[in-house]
Amino acid sequence: MGVHEASEKTVPAQELLVTIGTGLLAGGISSVDVEDALTGLAPALGLKSINVAALPKGLFLTIGPGSPTRFERIGPDLRFDQTAKLLDIVDAVRSRRLGIDAARRMIEAEVYGTPPRWPGWVTCLGAVPVGVGLCLLLEPGLVNLAFAALGSLIVAGVLAVNARHPSLGPLLPVASAFIVAVLILIGFRLDWLDSPLRTIVATLALLLPGSAVVTGLTEISAGALSAGSSRLVSATVQLAMFIAGVAGAAVVTGTGAEALANSQLTASTWWLSALGVAAATLGLIIYLHTPLEHTVPIVLTITAAALAQLGIGAEFGAAIGGLAGALTASVVAVVLSRLPKGPIWRISFVPAFLVVAPGSFGLLNASQIEFGDGAGVAGSMLAAATTFFTIAIGTVIGAAIAHTVEPKDEIVA
Repeated sequence: MGVHEASEKTVPAQELLVTIGTGLLAGGISSVDVEDALTGLAPALGLKSINVAALPKGLFLTIGPGSPTRFERIGPDLRFDQTAKLLDIVDAVRSRRLGIDAARRMIEAEVYGTPPRWPGWVTCLGAVPVGVGLCLLLEPGLVNLAFAALGSLIVAGVLAVNARHPSLGPLLPVASAFIVAVLILIGFRLDWLDSPLRTIVATLALLLPGSAVVTGLTEISAGALSAGSSRLVSATVQLAMFIAGVAGAAVVTGTGAEALANSQLTASTWWLSALGVAAATLGLIIYLHTPLEHTVPIVLTITAAALAQLGIGAEFGAAIGGLAGALTASVVAVVLSRLPKGPIWRISFVPAFLVVAPGSFGLLNASQIEFGDGAGVAGSMLAAATTFFTIAIGTVIGAAIAHTVEPKDEIVA
């Protein structure tokens, strides 16, 4: 009887923890952070201990010995404004400003019940300023910028089709890479533009799974081998599909491997780089649905991280630049979280992390994808892996700083 009564009392708490955990995983929070967050929340919900195992696609949670294990699959991805609101609710529950019933009502109404601030087609068009902005950094020729803008419109169209027909998702990497690469390589074959590889990579940046690679490395470094390994395998397959799409386009257009060398023919000045960062930041704000009330701290964190990465990376290489960018984003986000009405650490850090992470400025500014030049494929893979790993190290160090300075915020890495 006592066990039965105890289970009845703890079921609402267990349900809330499962709802929060699956929501955080759907919002892109690493499995290690989700486990830490739920463990930290348990005492505030009247639970002495819990056992939780978070994976990229599922969550296992048990409360106390002898209790049944609850498993929940992860639902559709959350927009970043939904994730930010969920993080605010988690913080309120941890500080005991919200009870179980109130928290569940708020999650239902303000996380899952809140419609997007703008239509889906506007979200997809965020790919255009991202592609143009990164092209300003990588190869800011006028014709290259025009092709990047046109290619980004194609990416936006592919994203819109995928949103309407999610079953086509597995085809997204190879199809988008093939279509964009064919367009740009035709322009190259007609002598309309040079350095096609950098233009292709800038255009496809929003789709590259660089943040998944860094998150996977971060999880492995924290001991979550299953979650980190599965995330890395998935990201590696996606990268291989992107490369296959570009290689297929090269075959169709009759473009030799030497044309896909990593070379920059037009130097990007400081003001072009600044304009590129601003354009890409605007695109990320649109595409990610970042919370409008936190726009200023998000922009400040992105700017500081991008400046650190671009400046130090130009002097010491992409790997050190990635480390500097991740650390800078961490420190600035922590400082802003300490200001009156400042957002919690992660709300400012996540968009900056997507700027620093490979697949965005980290991979693209280094242009680690190479075909046929002196470094060779093996050298390119090693350089890319080094960049990924140093950014992961910077993220782990930044998480430790955030835990030390702001211990009440358990969800930091």
